[in-house]
Amino acid sequence: MPDLSVIVPAVNTAEDLHGTLQALEAQRPDVDLEILVISRLAPSVGEDAARAFPDLILVQVSPGTTIPAMRIAGFDRATAGAIGVIEDHVIVPPGWARRMLDELEAGAEVVGGSVVNAATETTLDWAAFLCEYSHCLPPLNAGEVSWLTGNNVVYRRSLIERYRDTLDDTAWENRLHDTIREGGTPLICRPDIVVGHRKHYTFGEYLSQRYLYARSYAGARVAGASLPRRLVWGAAAALLPPLLFVRTVSRIRAKGVHRAELRRSLPLLAIFVTSWGLGEGVGYVFGPGDSLSRVC
Repeated sequence: MPDLSVIVPAVNTAEDLHGTLQALEAQRPDVDLEILVISRLAPSVGEDAARAFPDLILVQVSPGTTIPAMRIAGFDRATAGAIGVIEDHVIVPPGWARRMLDELEAGAEVVGGSVVNAATETTLDWAAFLCEYSHCLPPLNAGEVSWLTGNNVVYRRSLIERYRDTLDDTAWENRLHDTIREGGTPLICRPDIVVGHRKHYTFGEYLSQRYLYARSYAGARVAGASLPRRLVWGAAAALLPPLLFVRTVSRIRAKGVHRAELRRSLPLLAIFVTSWGLGEGVGYVFGPGDSLSRVC
């Protein structure tokens, strides 16, 4: 049995996936690793990755499979006593797997870390990262916390089995984490276990992704709610863009990091949070549509 299974949903480019797998392969001197690539990309992408990294396990799924469903497929296929989840554009540093396993051996049942930007070439990439990940930047509180990121996290296999019925192919990791915490198991954060988020965007791509993610989140949040309630939530979403803008700027300033990048990003950030608010408004009123299957 391997020490650690790592689930990598493949939804972006072959280049993104290759960089992530290279970083994972570098963990092998310290840890017996099982790498599970759950791919909704063209079969040739997964086949090329399997040739370049012969030890990985490739699971090909249909193009419209949601990322939560891909994670579930990985959980069901994993064989190790510990299961990690990252993304196909996340770069883990040397020693990442060993650090995560040490935390589990010290008593944690689930442990997550922080996320920093590894795509630093353009203001657009900085704006996209700061819009989405300002809350994941170090410094973070260490120890027991109320939330963990979903792309730098490791669980005991027994914990996933205990909460298997919570997993839903329409729900992000926050539902699982909230249920785990409400069940009495602490979520443990180790901010010094840092991964790099290396994703390059075009303007239109990120604008679309903010809208799709927000619509999928809002639609799931009001599933089964009455029309009057959905309309109220949809109207309230008009207040989100300025709130999100102020919250993001305040959070980054309070952390004392990336202030120059933030200043350059402000015009783009204002546009991105507007798309975010629009997505939530549409999701509350009209539901998620097919937005979740298009999030990458």
